[in-house]
Amino acid sequence: MSDLLSIISASDKRRNLLILLNNGPKEWDEIKQILKVTSTGMLPQVKILEEEHLIERAGKQFSLTSMGRVLTAHMTPLIRTMDVFDKNKKFWQDHNLDALPIELLMDIGDLGNYQILETADEEIFGISAFLDNINKARTLTGISHTVHPRFPDFFLNLAKKRVKMSLILTPGVFKIIQEKYRHLLNEGLKLKSADVYVLKEDVKFSNITTDTYFSLSLFYNNGVFDSKHDVISYDPSAREWGNRLFSYYLNRAEKIEADD
Repeated sequence: MSDLLSIISASDKRRNLLILLNNGPKEWDEIKQILKVTSTGMLPQVKILEEEHLIERAGKQFSLTSMGRVLTAHMTPLIRTMDVFDKNKKFWQDHNLDALPIELLMDIGDLGNYQILETADEEIFGISAFLDNINKARTLTGISHTVHPRFPDFFLNLAKKRVKMSLILTPGVFKIIQEKYRHLLNEGLKLKSADVYVLKEDVKFSNITTDTYFSLSLFYNNGVFDSKHDVISYDPSAREWGNRLFSYYLNRAEKIEADD
């Protein structure tokens, strides 16, 4: 391990200070307040970063050096990614991440301050919390590998409320919708607010992104769909990640038209 990498990775305080200063110079009192540190605990770490010429001070103000800015710019995406995995390491280890496009997986740090929403054992097929989170959406994109009996009516009602909606269905889901809910599908497709697409091949996840909310449902590594856990986030970066995921598959899907 290089000396610089060791210096950064061996101390959360040093790492956090570099990330903070990446947003611009800060005065000492501001640094202590934001990072919730004391002078006694932080000053030794500041000295190390100054000796390595990663930060510099002018009076009470601290800023990154040119070298510090370059290093921090490369370091920040890695730290964001590690934070995502470290937060729920077993969850990510147990689920099939290979189902996600590699270019999106490489940016999984964009999920930010996400949570794992767990459905209680007593209501293993309960989706009320999920529906509550998207009920007030103004815009919505989604990729669906599963269909719940409540979905067709729910999404049709959203479209009737003029929520701008685009949904991508897997071939299996589209077949079920055609066989069991064809009249609801046609009713929705006749609305200007709703577009529905079908993929040519299967994907092993489901995703919803609205103007305020992001949700991702994954399969376990053994091929079983995890109906109890959703990755959710309200961070703008997570919603942007979700929209990128939708755009990736939109280019691989065919638009469905209403029956005459």
